[in-house]
Amino acid sequence: MGPADIERRLLMRLATFFDGAEKLGVMVDADELADLSVYKDLAGLDMIAALEAGAAFLDRARAAVATAPRVALARVRLLAPVPRPRKILAIGLNYLEHIEEAKALGIAVPEVPMVFTKAATSVVGPYDDVHLPKASGQLDYEAEFAIVIGKRCRHVKAEEAGEVIAGFVCVNDLSVRDWQLATGQFSLAKSFDTHCPMGPVLLTIDEAGAAPDLGIRLWVNDELRQDDRTSRLKFSCGALVEHLAKALTLEPGDVIPTGTPGGIAAVMKPPKWLQAGDVVRLEVEKIGALVNRVVEEPEGYLAPSRPCR
Repeated sequence: MGPADIERRLLMRLATFFDGAEKLGVMVDADELADLSVYKDLAGLDMIAALEAGAAFLDRARAAVATAPRVALARVRLLAPVPRPRKILAIGLNYLEHIEEAKALGIAVPEVPMVFTKAATSVVGPYDDVHLPKASGQLDYEAEFAIVIGKRCRHVKAEEAGEVIAGFVCVNDLSVRDWQLATGQFSLAKSFDTHCPMGPVLLTIDEAGAAPDLGIRLWVNDELRQDDRTSRLKFSCGALVEHLAKALTLEPGDVIPTGTPGGIAAVMKPPKWLQAGDVVRLEVEKIGALVNRVVEEPEGYLAPSRPCR
């Protein structure tokens, strides 16, 4: 493998990190980032602006990564790759085992993709704490593989979805179950502050392909709770993009969590709700892991404000 091949492979894992300011980088190994912000033409970009620039950004970053200074992950804070998505369009009931679980909870299963939104203020980084809310003790986890849109689009055919997908991230679609089941409407129950850990990197589509077959697993402490593969989605990534793009314009930085495998806490007997002190680890092959500790919701917490570009 020559230098050009190495640079291209490094580019496949884009990251957003905080080191005195919000910056873009490339994950080069488990311990280091290449800092793209040292270059004047890249310093002002956030991930949405980078995705809007499309191939021009990717080509520039590919050229820059070989000489960009390395930053130890241990001394910076890794943020969600898209810290404030314009839209989070999440999919429910998209793995067969989870569909059966939902039936047991009395949730009707539609014949088309079930879509709900999560608030952008629910997004936190891959290693941030998540809150056990004051409003409920029924906090559940959902391991998800999520699409990140890279191009403004509408009415996209499933077979063309690879042309508008930038890449993929991990998402934990944390859910407050009693709020969800009280009305049958998912969005508010899944939009509590801190309830969308995301990251650790954006794996670009040229690394993963448009229909990736990746292992997805989740542990609570040391107990494996969820274990499946992304190829087992009922509605594929292409089908989801096609369905959503019939209704609305998809934009760079929009995030589409594609659904969770079976194994949620709500269907265990008794339910194994997340408790303060639990550590939730979610891994998707090639992308990496989210590791989030559950803590009691702090007094006076407000989600941090970041501009949405």
